[in-house]
Amino acid sequence: MGQTVSKDNAKPVSLKQVKIKDDFWNYYINLVRDVVVPYQWDAINDRVEGAERSGAVSNFKIAAGLEKGDFYGFVFQDTDVAKWLEAVGYLLEMKRDEALEQVADEMIDIIGKAQQPDGYLNTFYTIKEPGNKWTNLTECHELYSAGHMIEAGVAYYKATGKRKLLDIVCRIADDIAVVFGDGPDQIAGYDGHQEIELALVKLYETTGNRKYLELSSYFIDKRGQQPSFFEAEADRRGRTTHWSNNKIHIDPEYFQAHLPVREQEAAVGHAVRVVYMLAGMADVARETGDETLIEACRRLWDNIASKQMYITGGIGSMAHGEAFSFDYDLPNDTVYSETCASIGLIFFAHRMLQLEPNSRYADVMERALFNTVIAGMSRDGRHFFYVNPLEVTPDVCDGKNKNYNHVKPVRQEWFGCACCPPNIARLLASLGEYLYSTKGNTIYSHLYIGGEMELALGDTKIKLNQQSSMPWEGTARYEVTLEQPASFALALRIPDWSSHASVLVNGEIYPIANQIVDGYARIDRHWTSGDVVELSLEMPIQRVRSHPLVKQNAGKVALQRGPLVYCVEEADNGPQLEKLHLPQQAKLEASYEENLIGGIQVIKAEGLKLQFEQWGSQLYRSNADADLEPASLTFIPYYAWANRGKGEMAVWVKERL
Repeated sequence: MGQTVSKDNAKPVSLKQVKIKDDFWNYYINLVRDVVVPYQWDAINDRVEGAERSGAVSNFKIAAGLEKGDFYGFVFQDTDVAKWLEAVGYLLEMKRDEALEQVADEMIDIIGKAQQPDGYLNTFYTIKEPGNKWTNLTECHELYSAGHMIEAGVAYYKATGKRKLLDIVCRIADDIAVVFGDGPDQIAGYDGHQEIELALVKLYETTGNRKYLELSSYFIDKRGQQPSFFEAEADRRGRTTHWSNNKIHIDPEYFQAHLPVREQEAAVGHAVRVVYMLAGMADVARETGDETLIEACRRLWDNIASKQMYITGGIGSMAHGEAFSFDYDLPNDTVYSETCASIGLIFFAHRMLQLEPNSRYADVMERALFNTVIAGMSRDGRHFFYVNPLEVTPDVCDGKNKNYNHVKPVRQEWFGCACCPPNIARLLASLGEYLYSTKGNTIYSHLYIGGEMELALGDTKIKLNQQSSMPWEGTARYEVTLEQPASFALALRIPDWSSHASVLVNGEIYPIANQIVDGYARIDRHWTSGDVVELSLEMPIQRVRSHPLVKQNAGKVALQRGPLVYCVEEADNGPQLEKLHLPQQAKLEASYEENLIGGIQVIKAEGLKLQFEQWGSQLYRSNADADLEPASLTFIPYYAWANRGKGEMAVWVKERL
């Protein structure tokens, strides 16, 4: 463990204390409740015609002795059930639903029957390889799967007060504490896919059992220590690999095991693993006050946000290994940008806001949420993106160039490796947790999403009613309700996309120029019930350009308005989008189109389109004439693309001087 400091952290306002009432976001939350969670239940029960088989529920029934059969799916297939249950927990925390709760209870009963007497729970090893548990942590996700079930147990207990799943996951964690450690007959190692670390901290917070926090710290501290645990494990196993008949080759950077976590300088390897690891590191740092761990979180945050993140909040540019590649390498057409990676980035940002409320974390949280995360699901809630490209040509994706095989021009019904759909569901179902936090006598408002929030600061009970016009316009209004007058501060984030902000308190200008601390405008005053705060943020259409070292975007520009990144799509602009040019002086106009893709704001501009004379059969010509002809360009929010059938799409367009 590193140097420790006294804890003085911000605390998120819990889901139970927030009721979202927002025209934009209630659509998605209701979609999760009414469509996504029921659809995913059908999918993991193999009842969606035409979708890839899941096997997730049947695996538990087989492990429980309720059905006969063989294990089906990936070694981590259990996590589809766990994430579904976690999403259900959040939905029940917001609003009780007896029918949904009964379905979940019945699934929990099955899970309980599948658990072994010592607490071990993993259907792959129970059904298929009972003698090999804990022998391939490098590849087989045992602790990762346990972590997701632990998160589900915590969420379901918080929502319902029912202990059955919580007791199941406590037994899982107790077994892990026996198996892992530096003692005789223990495994002095860690999982290939991080998840257990953040889950154990949640279990510690819920139960108060410090053993779980110490176990999380153990896994974090062990990672990257030499000699290599993964190499030693492979030697003990005869260097077999789970995925093929070949001998295993271990790339320590892929697993973030190349160095101890406190010594890592840049995000490398599998992107989801990186941000899950960092979320767990931030959790442990928050609970222990470990300053060296906090500094490592800051350093890796800076590397991701300033050198390896897409404008959409996507991370992980490389299909090989679903991984980070190197600084400023951000290709648009072969990008991976897994939906789960952006969700993990939101988890990490949320935790950094607890360590140190700073708008840079909330800005990225908002960017990933409004762009990559909701782009990962169609408006009907039944189709999903695993990969989130910034440039698509369907003929290329569907063709013979295998470099593009991972890119899909339309969302899929389901996936054999279906980590992303239930991840979207659990994030959107728990969205209320990400809006506010408190530190001392200050309430921080991180996201401008309408609704009601109630909390207590000391002996003062406070109710805030937020009305937000975002993402289409830049206003938010807060009405304060108090039992008696009280002094506290309300800190409103000034987003990086706004060039000017102003605040009115009870209709009078409140001077914020000298009251902005770490990107938040602090309104520190003596409040009375009925006070009203109005925030106005300028929301210009911005022309955004990349750092010069991002060579893929040289000479190109993207448009952003408020938190939304925009793109051009074939449905509006015709094929061959690479021929489009946006002049620097072109006037950009935003207008709301109520009947388009559920109601969106589009941006129109008079641009240019490259036109060639009749080309002929020559591949190359030295005397080809090309003209730039006027063309009306239409940009739509990136999250809304691929809701009108298959077609080309591009975020970055050529800029004309």
